Amino acid sequence: MTTYGTIPAELPQQSLSLIVQAREFLGSGLGSRRKWEDMINIRALNLPPNVNEAVRRIRTNIVFFKTNYVIVMLFLLLLTLFFHPTSLVIIVVIMIAWFLQYFLRDNPLSIYGFVIDRSMIITVLTLFTIAVFFLTDVMSNIMSGIAFGLTVVLAHGFFRTTDDLFVGDEKDINASQC
Repeated sequence: MTTYGTIPAELPQQSLSLIVQAREFLGSGLGSRRKWEDMINIRALNLPPNVNEAVRRIRTNIVFFKTNYVIVMLFLLLLTLFFHPTSLVIIVVIMIAWFLQYFLRDNPLSIYGFVIDRSMIITVLTLFTIAVFFLTDVMSNIMSGIAFGLTVVLAHGFFRTTDDLFVGDEKDINASQC
């Protein structure tokens, strides 16, 4: 008996474990996020007295606000791509291709009786992604969004004083200064 077009009542065990792993990964990453009020404290913004202090501030703020900075950069990248809807559509199409052909495929791909292994799928998808990014203006839009985000993050790190920041692990700051 065939069951074409039926929707299973429950997800397969492999899909459930993937969803649980993704939820735990995102939860642990967002759990290390600092309060936005601490980050956008207007009273803690001023010019550093010298270049060494500016570099120290940037390093300390990057260690302390790293998750916040990633969120800000991703938001600014998305905002940049909203002004270029063609690039956004191309990125969504490429993401769908990756999900359908690589991440969500349990059985090997078979075309006209020839079985195509996962390494060939990865190679073709990677070459396709690189070609589309460089043959369209997607790469320049992504790079401009990243540059915009880096500018905002570095400006914040430059102006934000670090006197009121308490990093739980001081060796993170010392390791970043080496």
